[in-house]
Amino acid sequence: MTVIDASVQPHFRYNAEIRRYLAEPHKLRAIPDVESQWYQAPGGDYRADLYAHGYPWSDPETVAAHLFDEAGVDIAILNPLTRGNIADYLLNSRICAAVNDWLLDRWLEPDRTGRFRGTIRVNPEDVRGAVAEIERLAAHPRMVQIGVPLQSREPYGKPVFGPIWEAAAAHGLPVVVHINGGNGVDYPPTFAGHAHTYPGYASFMPLNGFVHLATLIIEGTFGRHPGLRFVFADGGYDILTPLMWRLDTFWMSMRDQTPWVDRYPSEYLRDHVRFCSSAFDGPTDAALTERWMDFTDKADLVMYGSHYPHWSSTPPAEVARGLNEIQREKVLWRNAGALYGLTNEVAV
Repeated sequence: MTVIDASVQPHFRYNAEIRRYLAEPHKLRAIPDVESQWYQAPGGDYRADLYAHGYPWSDPETVAAHLFDEAGVDIAILNPLTRGNIADYLLNSRICAAVNDWLLDRWLEPDRTGRFRGTIRVNPEDVRGAVAEIERLAAHPRMVQIGVPLQSREPYGKPVFGPIWEAAAAHGLPVVVHINGGNGVDYPPTFAGHAHTYPGYASFMPLNGFVHLATLIIEGTFGRHPGLRFVFADGGYDILTPLMWRLDTFWMSMRDQTPWVDRYPSEYLRDHVRFCSSAFDGPTDAALTERWMDFTDKADLVMYGSHYPHWSSTPPAEVARGLNEIQREKVLWRNAGALYGLTNEVAV
């Protein structure tokens, strides 16, 4: 199988390593540790068998062996976490820039395999700073997307974020939305507030992604930026069909309030939206998977993402279980190849 893994989370070897990439005024600032999570998975956030070389996602050679040699991945898209939402938005922007510099220095530029691609992490709370960071790194050939946290003070369709999306679209870079909370001064993991337990957190989190998606459509963001594409990396596409049907229905009866939305909301999906696969998505019966993927044309929207090294990391064969040959190729590599301009590198 040809495989593009669209969701891999590398990180620093140790928490203080980030300080090597911070400017002098910021080196001594208090920065949360990456492990300071409010919601811990019952068995730990990361696969126990990966703790051999420090943090399980910190050594490029080890990650390459796990993904390329053992899992059969051809290209991996690296989307590093930052340190959550920091109250000092300027410090938060500097942390994003440090993560980007580290990703280039330790992962992308030394990569002799040519199989790693990267994400430019930006801070949406600092719109001008986010645009400047995009302009700084957008031309790098190994950077293929912009990264923002799923938790946000407002939905991403709001006009305040417009300059960030305009810059991303201008450079042809998709925007990936990924859970990045639990550290710093965090926004609630759902738009209704805080869940009390990990099961509640994990179950409700995809609804955040849909709120962002709905406002991007209804507020006219996709209409204003035809080249803008969003990737929702934490799965949740199993709720896509009923929620899009509901959005289409309300749009039909209230078109006078959204005259800039010139087609059914669901018709924006193919040109603007992709989802990464998740172990929690889809039917439990593989016999239903092929038909289920046809609803809302999901086979054109879903990309394989292992979420390595998380405990829920899913191998390609598991994600492809029950799909027909055409669906399997789209999910495992064709959709990601087209989105990131990698088709010629992996086409078979």
